[in-house]
Amino acid sequence: MATTIYEPPQVDPRLPDYSGNGSGHNLAPAGGDLRAVQDRPLQPAQTGMWVALAAITMSFAALTSALVVRQGTAPDWRHMTLPNVLYLNTVVLGVSSITLEFARRRIAAYAHGIETQIAVPMRWLVATLGLGLFFVAGQYAAWLQLRATGLYLSSNPNSSFFYLLTGLHAIHVLGGLLGLVYVINKLRHMVLRRSTFSAAAQYWHFMGLLWMYLLLLLWSKL
Repeated sequence: MATTIYEPPQVDPRLPDYSGNGSGHNLAPAGGDLRAVQDRPLQPAQTGMWVALAAITMSFAALTSALVVRQGTAPDWRHMTLPNVLYLNTVVLGVSSITLEFARRRIAAYAHGIETQIAVPMRWLVATLGLGLFFVAGQYAAWLQLRATGLYLSSNPNSSFFYLLTGLHAIHVLGGLLGLVYVINKLRHMVLRRSTFSAAAQYWHFMGLLWMYLLLLLWSKL
């Protein structure tokens, strides 16, 4: 009697493993229901983000050095009172980092099938985006307050550094807001990768830490 041997199906090793038994880069539930967050073994987004953060750090370090040198050599250096709205802006940016972490946890829960509604992490991301916009608007309000007191970009060295440092930081925050919009769009279409979200979150948290450093610098030097 002839015996028939069935060969197991051949799996192309180049294809990603969505079953949850592979390399662990996918965040799909074990049941095979591929949710919102996926990932690949290579994570160029995070690598590029670390390079960008290093470049930003060096830029602000150079500006800090220039401020310290200019203060020590400028006879026309006059200390100024920082607008009170800057402290409110600091709280707003700090809260935005908290809401972003809530979004991270809810996205992870959704990817593993614990959270059933994508609207929950979406709301936290939108809240983070709104707080970021509020921060930029608050920075603009601080510039208007300085203008009302007669301090402009070219009024004196310390006001020049104030506008330069806060303006450059605000531009980088706007870049972070664009990153959040990109993440929200990817999440809405269920194609968000973990490395993409991690890179956006790292950048946003870095902007918060950078601002606290700048506020301390401005308060102590200007």
